[in-house]
Amino acid sequence: EHDTGLEARFWLSDDTARPFLSRRRAMAGPVGCGLCGIDSLEQAVRPLPVVTDTDMAIETKLIATATDQLRMHQPLHDQTHAAHAAGFFTKDGNVILAREDVGRHNALDKLIGAMIDRNLDPTNGAFVLTSRISVEMVQKTAFAGCPMIIAASAPTTHALMLARDANITLCASARAGRFDCYSHP
Repeated sequence: EHDTGLEARFWLSDDTARPFLSRRRAMAGPVGCGLCGIDSLEQAVRPLPVVTDTDMAIETKLIATATDQLRMHQPLHDQTHAAHAAGFFTKDGNVILAREDVGRHNALDKLIGAMIDRNLDPTNGAFVLTSRISVEMVQKTAFAGCPMIIAASAPTTHALMLARDANITLCASARAGRFDCYSHP
């Protein structure tokens, strides 16, 4: 289309504007991923710790089964078909702990909390997720000190860059016996 450079502006009277203003969000979201209500991208992208090199390695044939293993730990999903899960996947190919929530971020938070409660060392395995890999999921993984993420869906470009910088192995689209490794194979 051709840009004519025309601009139309209009103002509503107080009585006409009132219904529109009452629908306007008055406060930043109090729960969720932690990004709701921030004022700038700089606040969202905080410096991440670099996950220290470990001797932790998982065989590719086991990585390819990680999301299938997690699926066996999803009773809430079985009932609702509307819940995400996060699990801790060990070097020997087992999900030993999993948590579910309608929010993918919350599922990972619950998993990390349960691992702390049980004194499970996150450097000895991988976080396996039913969701896509976003910036927040990489941030949570780095702060927990886990060296690997395996997910059923793809990473965002920014999440991939952060995973590379934080020394996190990022495997995605893990389903049906296949996966793609995006960083630190």
